[in-house]
Amino acid sequence: MNIVWFKRDLRLEDNESFLEAARNGPILPIYIIEKQLWLQPDLTGRHYNFLKQCLDDLDHSLKSYGARLIIKVGDVVQILTELKEKHSFDRLYSHQETWNGWTFIRDIEVRAWARKNRVHWIEKTQHGVIRGLSSRNGWSANWYSCMNKPAFQKPTDIMFVNEQTDPMPTNYELKLDHDELYGAPRGGRIEAKKLLNSFLNSRGEKYRSEMSSPLTATDSCSRLSPHIAFGTISVKEVYQATKNRLQDLQHISTDLKKDWSQSLKSFSSRLRWHCHFIQKLESEPEIEFRNMNSCYNGLREHCFNPTYFEAWKCGHTGYPMIDACMRFLTATGWLNFRMRALLISFSSQHLWLHWREPSVHLAGLFTDYEPGIHYSQTQMQSGTTGINTIRIYNPIKQGLDQDAKGSFVRQWVPELKDIDNDFIHTPWLCTHKPKGYPPPIVDEKTTRETASKKLYAVKRKPEHKEIAREVYVKHGSRKRKQTTRGTQISSKNKLQGELNF
Repeated sequence: MNIVWFKRDLRLEDNESFLEAARNGPILPIYIIEKQLWLQPDLTGRHYNFLKQCLDDLDHSLKSYGARLIIKVGDVVQILTELKEKHSFDRLYSHQETWNGWTFIRDIEVRAWARKNRVHWIEKTQHGVIRGLSSRNGWSANWYSCMNKPAFQKPTDIMFVNEQTDPMPTNYELKLDHDELYGAPRGGRIEAKKLLNSFLNSRGEKYRSEMSSPLTATDSCSRLSPHIAFGTISVKEVYQATKNRLQDLQHISTDLKKDWSQSLKSFSSRLRWHCHFIQKLESEPEIEFRNMNSCYNGLREHCFNPTYFEAWKCGHTGYPMIDACMRFLTATGWLNFRMRALLISFSSQHLWLHWREPSVHLAGLFTDYEPGIHYSQTQMQSGTTGINTIRIYNPIKQGLDQDAKGSFVRQWVPELKDIDNDFIHTPWLCTHKPKGYPPPIVDEKTTRETASKKLYAVKRKPEHKEIAREVYVKHGSRKRKQTTRGTQISSKNKLQGELNF
């Protein structure tokens, strides 16, 4: 008998663990609700609500085989011990999981338990992320090779083992808020396939040109990111469907083909970036907690301003685009990449907050929270990687560029609904000050210039170059083979990856 432990691969299609387990004997498909995991500060009710819908859909898929998904609640090692005593299994199947620090430690404990109890824990890769990677050379080619392999099909004949299932804990029992979202994404594979189909055949035509503005990104982005994060659909499936759609475009008119082709190629490249960033966390789990480049240690840690942090979290900084984005994200659980970068840049550079606290808060807001992407991107926008161009977004300019007439701002910051277009992004300059809306919490130009000076002062330190070279060798994206001695960190090699789904 084999146990299939579903984690963040909540599907039967293109699921190598499920397929191999089913071929090697009767299976017991389980999902474990770990109460301690849900007490972690980066998880919230919106994640749990989405998860419950995904599990319902997975259970429905298993019922077509005459089985069901077995829910277990509690500590993984204790549950596996009880199942071992009852069923005497010797093989445990799952996918390799690259997630937050808590799950990393938990998997170490499970691995030790498996060795002690003579259980063969078979972990399959997914997303092209490689455990124990010794070199980044050739990673991209390996990823494309993985993505172009045929997707794993569902098994036809399956034998299941009966086992009692536990009731799903309520949000209250897990100490999670219910967190009803405006236009909340629905979990499950059926919804994922609907989104993929509508993106590839209707919504995605202007993706490349419309993904940066919050006015257009809501519809033009695929909105698949929570489904990819929870595994209701695999990156390989999305990549191959996009590739097939690009091939189909050869038969449509030239005018239509141009926008579609550019958009889908751009989207496909971001699928690779998605896995590239998860590989960073797999290779160095510590980047969830500490600066990627140690030269930046101590730069912000001792001057954290809780008043600034609260204003940023609540969308009351006095900068309309910042506040509109934060309120939109809080209400919906999603935000396009450019605006995510804006929020982090503002908190790190203008408010000079260490990235860890803001990143945990944002993790709880993003329904599509993916630690490998989240913490790497947070550090990139905070300027602590040492291998990326230091970019400090001007919230006024971003507002003018992405919401020139203030439509997005007026919707999410109603205090500004009567402000003239000329002052919608600088309401403090208006003769008639808006009631109930605060003045700017900091001076934009002064704090931007101060942050830039501090960051570049660190970058000029003699030891910075050597540490940056080490970071690049370990994590950098490069097409050709390079050695540590020969690595040059030039502008063309600096990571500028933008992720929009």
